[in-house]
Amino acid sequence: MHIALVSGSHRKASQSQRIAEYLAARIGKLNTTTTTDIISLSENPLPLWDESMWQGESALKKVWEPYKSRLEKADGLVIISPEWSGMVPAGLKNFFLYASAREIGHKPAMITAVSSGLGGSYPVDELRISSYKNSRLCYIPDQLIVRNAESIFVGDSPASKDDEYLRERADYTLKILFAYGEALKSVRSSGVTFDKRFLFGM
Repeated sequence: MHIALVSGSHRKASQSQRIAEYLAARIGKLNTTTTTDIISLSENPLPLWDESMWQGESALKKVWEPYKSRLEKADGLVIISPEWSGMVPAGLKNFFLYASAREIGHKPAMITAVSSGLGGSYPVDELRISSYKNSRLCYIPDQLIVRNAESIFVGDSPASKDDEYLRERADYTLKILFAYGEALKSVRSSGVTFDKRFLFGM
């Protein structure tokens, strides 16, 4: 199995990136046959999407191609979003304008929200509402919210009860993702997931 982790923060040195690295390491320990790829949106590398993506060999298509090929290899995803002013960062929303069902359709995804304080629930709601319709991404029912992020997943041993709980919760949720990853392979190979008449989510 291959899992792509998308770190949705624009910042150069972000908690989201650090948490992506922690989760990738845990994936390797929990399932030794699973490989990972961290796709970082640090410094907002994707230009704003526009309709030229639909036109021949556009500049936007060339920019997207490396991301496209990496996502196509994934059997599942971990979407890591910080909460900025109660919202998903613009760069991550822009990423989902590029990502189509060809790359991520009918693949399971685990939401991981990151907050420097006691927030983190709004990105979960926003991603579940607005990022899956045309991409056909399948969010698993469980998610991870990392509050007080600077003090969580630091070092080899838990620094607090909250840290210990979240480490256990992360492992549990990743195992759920693995199970969905195996199950949805048969859905994608069934031949029923693509019909040119129904390219959009409704």
